[in-house]
Amino acid sequence: MTFNTVIFDFGGVVTTSPFEAFNRMEATRGLPKDFVRSVNARNPDDNAWAKFERAECDAAEFDALFAAEARALGQELDGASVIACLSGDIRPAMAAALDVLKSKGFALGCITNNVPTGKGAGMAGSDEKAAAIAAVMERFDHIIESSKVGVRKPDPRIYAMMCAALAVAPSQCIYLDDLGINCKPAAAMGMAAIKVTSGDQALHDLGVLLALTFTPLGV
Repeated sequence: MTFNTVIFDFGGVVTTSPFEAFNRMEATRGLPKDFVRSVNARNPDDNAWAKFERAECDAAEFDALFAAEARALGQELDGASVIACLSGDIRPAMAAALDVLKSKGFALGCITNNVPTGKGAGMAGSDEKAAAIAAVMERFDHIIESSKVGVRKPDPRIYAMMCAALAVAPSQCIYLDDLGINCKPAAAMGMAAIKVTSGDQALHDLGVLLALTFTPLGV
């Protein structure tokens, strides 16, 4: 199969995973491991997290809504503490891979479920991090942010929007995401989907599909 387009999730793929930051925060607060993910998994289409990613509430409203959901599960956790964990660090190997792909003529897309907080698409908390993320974002030919379009993964419409923007068929695309639930719609449309568990694994699997060798950096 011939691919001419690679579409990336951002957090947990191009950057380190926010789930790791959630776990560190949970340990510090004495909360059960993966508590944040368990809150966000309940009523996944209409909970505080889903509304925030579609920009249907602002940061202050999310703070209160998430706290209420956590309290209903017997724990105290404010939404602001969750927001503080969102912006990961750039994986240098991924940034280098984007450059390789671009040099070989691949179209590059980014579909990110993000929220209207912080600085820029990566929700950075500082100007320095925002600048680093912006530099990586410049590699993409098109970026779709859930908080700007009002649609979030795994809604199939957001993948179709990317294909339309890049003028490609799903069968011409490889899609990378760290959440299996987000890979399934892409695969159902005909994309080759890669579930990312680490930077090196993602680059290995991408290299196999494209018959390319990417330099692993262990991040």
